[in-house]
Amino acid sequence: MDGTIDSDHDPSAPFGRPLFDDPQARALSRVGVIDIGSNSVRLVVFDGAARSPAYFYNEKLMCALGAGMSETGRLNPEGRHRALQALKRFQALAQGMNLPPLSVVATAAVREAEDGPDFLEDVLRETGLRIWVIGGDEEARLSAQGVLLGWPGSYGLVCDIGGSSMELAEISGGRVGRRISSNLGPLKLRDLKGGQKGRDQYIKDVMAKLATHMGPQRDRLFLVGGSWRAIARIDMHRRNYPLHVLHEYRMDKKAVNQTVKFIKSCDLEELRQACGVSNARMELVPYAVDVLKRLVQTFKPKDIAISSYGIREGLLYEQMPQELRDRDPLIEACRFAEAKDARLPGFGKKLFRFVTPLFSGADPARMRLIKAACLLHDVSWRAHPDYRAETCFDNATRANLGGLKHAERVFLGLALLHRYKNKREGTRFEELEGLLSERATQEAEVLGKALRFGSMLWMSDASADGTALEWRPRKKLLRLKLTRASAPLYGEVAEARFLSLATSLGAQTEVVHQR
Repeated sequence: MDGTIDSDHDPSAPFGRPLFDDPQARALSRVGVIDIGSNSVRLVVFDGAARSPAYFYNEKLMCALGAGMSETGRLNPEGRHRALQALKRFQALAQGMNLPPLSVVATAAVREAEDGPDFLEDVLRETGLRIWVIGGDEEARLSAQGVLLGWPGSYGLVCDIGGSSMELAEISGGRVGRRISSNLGPLKLRDLKGGQKGRDQYIKDVMAKLATHMGPQRDRLFLVGGSWRAIARIDMHRRNYPLHVLHEYRMDKKAVNQTVKFIKSCDLEELRQACGVSNARMELVPYAVDVLKRLVQTFKPKDIAISSYGIREGLLYEQMPQELRDRDPLIEACRFAEAKDARLPGFGKKLFRFVTPLFSGADPARMRLIKAACLLHDVSWRAHPDYRAETCFDNATRANLGGLKHAERVFLGLALLHRYKNKREGTRFEELEGLLSERATQEAEVLGKALRFGSMLWMSDASADGTALEWRPRKKLLRLKLTRASAPLYGEVAEARFLSLATSLGAQTEVVHQR
């Protein structure tokens, strides 16, 4: 067997085993994946929630395996050596972590090179690792599935750019539709003859063929790949964007055009240092940005989103039963965090029921954030009490979570900040407040103060029956119903927190003692 995967392959093949025997599974057994691209070799070890895997370990080496292939037809000798050394290190790391056998996939450079089969044999002989070489169509499909892992229910066009190739795939209804691979990778474009003019014409011609195959794609454009992420970092720098999280970062046609001009006007070395981009990656940015400009001109997407998820995540999604795919990755990640780190696992569900009356008019998108906040309200309790509020805010805004827009990250972070602190002045929220509307800021404050108050009443299961909040927005009346069991919990501090919540609502209060 040569290790090549086609569209009819056994889904368990790269792993040698099924990862999810039980569709009810909540946790993922630790698993390592290596992605050998034309430009980089990366090891990712996944752990955590089954539907929303976390990155237990992540290491990348820029090898440029595909450099010069347009002229030689062979892998870059230096890159080949460096890749082999990286794979030896990754195998040793995996053994040190007691991981099951690593799953290794390779893309354009290895599948196209004359000496690709020799490289596979060398790796197998020196490391014991079997490499699965995936075709362009399969690469497009797996990248698209990686997007589906992070964006359930998403639809639009996925564009994955590597060093030697660029893939397109459409997604809709949780499935991957038409897809195609091209040779619009920056390493190949760099080797083209004819200078900027010849390169522009080549990109235009290839993109026209891609458009003919894919048809109209006017919805969202999802960008997967290191070169796209580097361009997004530069766009953040140009805009002075305050939240440096690449996943779910949004751009539009105007931003792309402005960033293209910005890159061409800057000293690349100065720009590289300012944006924290590696030398090897920055060398490819001028070629990738030409592709992006033409891509946006050709398909005219309504907006553009950066995805940190790609082939590696797509391999996991491939393994998931439909029942698991249908779960919300945000809520699953929060449930996992609560079970692992909260003082009272399961309490978040009770807290959610308690605060829900305050948000009777909220839409489903807001309610999932409220549920997430309830599940996460206590997972940072080990932080020093003086810094819990800031820790909660940072965890929410910077966490590696799928299914969260940047504004939603800030909303969640602010709610959790107010779980431990009444005031937000002087906190890191001030740097990010421009990402949240005034109304959303107010809602997050109310939610956080409700969590802060509710956590004092519900520490005992015995207090659950009948203890409830009632919110009458027209009368501006906030009523608290206490049972005989919960009444002793309503002490001075609890009362102060209840009044603080009422103040944020602009409400009068009423406390009812039930018999």
